[in-house]
Amino acid sequence: MDLNLLSLFVEVAKTASFTAAAAKLNVPRSSVSRSIAQLESELGVQLFNRTTRKVSLSTTGTALYERVGPQLLELRKSIGSLPEQEEEPSGELLITAPTDIGVTYLPDAIAAFKLRHPAVTVDVRLTPRRVDLVAEGFDLALRVSSKPLGDSSLVARRLSELEMALFAAPSYLARRGTIRTPEDTEHHDWVYFRTALPPPPFPKPVRRSGVTGDDLLFVQQAIRAGLGIGLLPSFLAREEVASGQMVQLLPRHSVKTGTLYFVYPKGHTVPRKVTAFRNFLLEYLATRPLSLR
Repeated sequence: MDLNLLSLFVEVAKTASFTAAAAKLNVPRSSVSRSIAQLESELGVQLFNRTTRKVSLSTTGTALYERVGPQLLELRKSIGSLPEQEEEPSGELLITAPTDIGVTYLPDAIAAFKLRHPAVTVDVRLTPRRVDLVAEGFDLALRVSSKPLGDSSLVARRLSELEMALFAAPSYLARRGTIRTPEDTEHHDWVYFRTALPPPPFPKPVRRSGVTGDDLLFVQQAIRAGLGIGLLPSFLAREEVASGQMVQLLPRHSVKTGTLYFVYPKGHTVPRKVTAFRNFLLEYLATRPLSLR
């Protein structure tokens, strides 16, 4: 049954007037009359006694009003209290992100976001897997890609360019010497991400006596431990450089690696909590960029 018909019925019952109900709902009186007649036809009963001067509930109408009126009121209250019906963003925000960004960058960002929007609860799932946002019920994803994202069911907003820079531990440099040019790196030990060789402008190392890892957080820790020089996203070395545990080498020769995107399902209405987090991240990145420059 159409709940709009029941809502019209309740309003007519409350005001005892088609004209008053039409004025309150801002619809023509004729529309109210037709809707009540349609409801009576669907139910097969007469809900109102009508005279030229007066409209009153029939016995069946009174019984329906007593049952339906309070329930419709509670339904309106429930809908009005939904998170997205409120002015302030609220509700649970389910996020997926790569592990490296999630561990090193997101906690401080989310802490600042929560100070601004305390009614939003945040659930972060860190994974290298490309999550199906719609099928798995996620509100948004942070994704790194070297190409524009082309999924037509998603909206992708560019957040920041990402770069890889060269880093080493002071202990390694004290043992193996300072690096002043990209050519100096070919005789050094490297810490590699997976099995990728250093990209230009760095030459292919003369010997591969370093360490390889398939996780950027491992590469970060291996460089910090003095196992060799290595390329890292700048945000992964921020704290170590600030504390003196790592040194950035050849800052003019950083390598662009991709773009960080804010991705969310396409829809007619974007939830306030998603819009609030997107706008916050754009503002946050302006004051705390992912690069060290």
